[in-house]
Amino acid sequence: MSLNEVRLTPTEWHLMECLWEHAPRTGREATEYMAKNVGWTRSTTLTMLRRMTEKGFICCDETSGIKSYSPLIFREEAALQETEDFLGRVYHGSISLMLSAMTEKATLSRAEIDELYDILKKAEEAKQE
Repeated sequence: MSLNEVRLTPTEWHLMECLWEHAPRTGREATEYMAKNVGWTRSTTLTMLRRMTEKGFICCDETSGIKSYSPLIFREEAALQETEDFLGRVYHGSISLMLSAMTEKATLSRAEIDELYDILKKAEEAKQE
């Protein structure tokens, strides 16, 4: 699946988190997880599993008559698309504008500041190559 096709709704994110955490999961395991963690009914979970299988986000394997589900997209892939959409929509694609807004409202720890410096250093080194 192409990165541009990965567009998860907030509801779909819940179910994908369930599968990213542990896969494959049987329908029963997924319904128990979603009931406990999100409050979904069995019917809601099974409907979402079917819809997301149809969309190509997850696959369903029916070995021995038991349906088990696994993600077909990586969490990192979906997160990157979500981040790019957010950055474009809210900050017109400007990473520096986003970081400025985020750091104005939040107190960063020394470790977080050091981590940001490391990220920028790596970006600068990659740019020079």
